[in-house]
Amino acid sequence: MKLAIIKYNAGNIQSVSFALERLGISFVITDDHDTIATADRVIFPGVGEARNTMAYLKERKLDVLIRNLRQPVLGICLGMQLLCKHSEEYDTPCVGVFDQTVKRFNPTGDLKVPHMGWNSLQVTNGWLDPSLNGAHVYFVHSYYVPKNEWTSAVTDYIVPFSAAIHKNNFFAVQFHPEKSAEAGVLVLKSFMNAGTLVERN
Repeated sequence: MKLAIIKYNAGNIQSVSFALERLGISFVITDDHDTIATADRVIFPGVGEARNTMAYLKERKLDVLIRNLRQPVLGICLGMQLLCKHSEEYDTPCVGVFDQTVKRFNPTGDLKVPHMGWNSLQVTNGWLDPSLNGAHVYFVHSYYVPKNEWTSAVTDYIVPFSAAIHKNNFFAVQFHPEKSAEAGVLVLKSFMNAGTLVERN
């Protein structure tokens, strides 16, 4: 099986690659369109800022490539947010797979922004291993995807938000599986075992 990690100005490519190496999963880190398009699985990672990252993707036409992929694709953290239609971070148009606007947390009381640290998952449906219900995973983010029809898991911080989403061949998590110990391993395995769902809504 060929796995491609999309290479762009994202901060967690190395940590994702280390996690895959620990699982014995081979991969290539690339921005080559043909290599990505012909891979069996694609991971779209990300740590950074939406506007600059989208500018980088658009300059290289990676936004169009990602939107039209037909194999299973996993977005992680910023990668999940950029799969949405729009982000409130600098009013940024995104890739547009999920018809959602990414919103900024409003701090309240003792709950600060960014949301940083371990929090629990409520698995609602879909592709994640059922044993992940109640598991704790690691978050670092100031923006979130609201609960919606594609939500696969929910976490509550200031508001309940989408910790994972899934639409056809696109899977995504707001947390960092590569930093989430055994729960993160299960998330990566859930993605690698996911069927190829190519029918579009």
